[in-house]
Amino acid sequence: MKFIHFTIIQITLAIIIGIVLAYLFPTPFSFLFGLPLGLLFLVFIGYFNRNKLSSNLFFESTALLLFVLIGYTLFQTHRPQFQKDHYSKIGNETSHRLIQLKIKEVLKPNSFQEKYLAEIIQIDAFKTKGKVLLNLQIDSIKKTLKVDDVLLLPSEIKTIENSLNPHQFNYQKYMQNLGVYYEINSSAKYIVKVSNGKPTLKGSAEMWRNYVLKKLQQTPIGQNERAVIEALVLGQRRNISPEVYKEYAAAGAIHILAVSGLHVGIIFVLLSWILSPIGYFKKGGFFKSVFIILLLWGFAFLAGLSPSVVRAVTMFSFFSLANMVNRPTNSVNVLFLSLFVLLLINPNWLFHVGFQLSYLAVLFILWLQPQLSKLYKPRFKIDKLLWDIFTVTLAAQLGIAPLSVYYFHQFPGLFFVSNLVILPFLTIILGYGVLVVFLATVNLLPESIALGYHYLIKWLNTFIHWIAGKEAFLFKDISFSLLHLFGFYFLIITGIFWWKNGRKSWIFGVLGSIIFILGTSFYEKGTRPPSLVIFHKPRNTWMAITNKDSLLLFQKDTLDLLEEFPIKSYRIALNKKVGIKKLPMLFSFKKETFLMMDSLGVYPSKKGMIVVLSESPKVHLERMIDSIQPKLIIADGNNYTSYINRWKKTCVKKQIPFHATREKGAFILN
Repeated sequence: MKFIHFTIIQITLAIIIGIVLAYLFPTPFSFLFGLPLGLLFLVFIGYFNRNKLSSNLFFESTALLLFVLIGYTLFQTHRPQFQKDHYSKIGNETSHRLIQLKIKEVLKPNSFQEKYLAEIIQIDAFKTKGKVLLNLQIDSIKKTLKVDDVLLLPSEIKTIENSLNPHQFNYQKYMQNLGVYYEINSSAKYIVKVSNGKPTLKGSAEMWRNYVLKKLQQTPIGQNERAVIEALVLGQRRNISPEVYKEYAAAGAIHILAVSGLHVGIIFVLLSWILSPIGYFKKGGFFKSVFIILLLWGFAFLAGLSPSVVRAVTMFSFFSLANMVNRPTNSVNVLFLSLFVLLLINPNWLFHVGFQLSYLAVLFILWLQPQLSKLYKPRFKIDKLLWDIFTVTLAAQLGIAPLSVYYFHQFPGLFFVSNLVILPFLTIILGYGVLVVFLATVNLLPESIALGYHYLIKWLNTFIHWIAGKEAFLFKDISFSLLHLFGFYFLIITGIFWWKNGRKSWIFGVLGSIIFILGTSFYEKGTRPPSLVIFHKPRNTWMAITNKDSLLLFQKDTLDLLEEFPIKSYRIALNKKVGIKKLPMLFSFKKETFLMMDSLGVYPSKKGMIVVLSESPKVHLERMIDSIQPKLIIADGNNYTSYINRWKKTCVKKQIPFHATREKGAFILN
């Protein structure tokens, strides 16, 4: 008898379909009222068909549709408008009210701001709830706030801004996937009061991790090496330099720097091996599983209970629970059971990149690696170890490669080399790291052990640096759309079925997926209409004109802008031959005449033009409007804010359309 039935896979897929439908097609209704009726209807059908449920297609279809509705409802109820007492109910855009909030998570800061996830407790006299993004200016912060701190500050709550340029990273959508729709931008000098809030498990974990981090700073381990151990064992990546992070990404080893399924899986295997003698005692298997689960969650606590660690530990806790009941089970079913439970807890996790990569990697390892391992029968332990690492790496990489290219637009060609070298030693590196952290915490870390780990991580970084230096094997700037993503996964899955089953019918699926991928490439290249884009870029004026076969970039300076933000993401998405030209003062596009007015403020007498203001020209705008009667005035990011505000008022007065890229984003004409 299996631990679970195959039905859990169907139910989980139905839940996923419902969540995706709610994500793509939101409605003003939560459908919560329909669930009890649906359940009663299902019970009614089940009662009158209880003797033939296994073959009742109508019952099964109805049940799956109900779970689709459950998934849809779950995602809908996580939106602010369906959350009781959410602070948005008293006004989405609140102006300088007294806000009390509690820090829930410390995020990675940028160059200008410290960032936090916080829970709003009260606005003025209104008790509320709901997460918000808190941005505090770095130059005004005396010390970093910590989890469970309660703040009182007057501020306004704004909707998180959308991306201002086409094809750039959408930070608004990213935060919405974390359940955060609004932000507070303030300064530490405006905080009225900071106090210690009621302790939480997350806050205690964060406090303990910060204590361990301070102890590690007192060791002779170098800064770069210490940053790696902090990421490996404690899940803290804030201190990793951008150069080191970029090299790990180029070497295809970025997964090492994020405590996720790989690290928890290694710890799971280590604990299973260390605790294996317990299995010889009566009910030893039960107690062994209990100890593994407790120790896994202890590691999650040590890593600060970050969402990625919690998800990974939950996944492997289900595998341990399956062993606890001492029944034969299918690992894929256990994987889907953990996925089902996690999505019930938080359906937003489905759209987290780490969540998707972790589950796809584990799914392909469980499904494909046993078949790959049969292709060769090693005779010795060393080649068996290398073969197992190779097949696990290949299976996992096949599972995540299309998704990785879709999100990151690059593919490390030497990932096999880096993983074949690193993975055999990762167990040692991780186990050694846990030992170093433990000894440092209790002030018993010998200098020799600390220096030994220092040189071990230094060797790892040196090897990663060597791999990353082979730029010929790093395929970058890959244009990869959502249709390409589906096409490549269809190709991989049908190819695997063709290889495993040997049925010639699967070759039609392989050929069909190849035709779909090629057709998608030709369609996306040939159907985009000519367009003009004036980007929003502070202190720069950049423009692009897209034709059928080419992308022309225009600039006023000599800066090499191909790798600059936001040009890089735009040219990768369009995947066209790129040319660079000097920005003209006067030009035409689609029967529209554009005038680029710079700091000189010179303009011809032609009427009905679209005027682009840049470099804060000292021009009398009312007089210019009366003189040339422009059709539209555009102010790009290369202007003083005070000038833009003044121009906007003038345009409103003169009833001339005004487009400021700082407010409305890039100007696009298709």
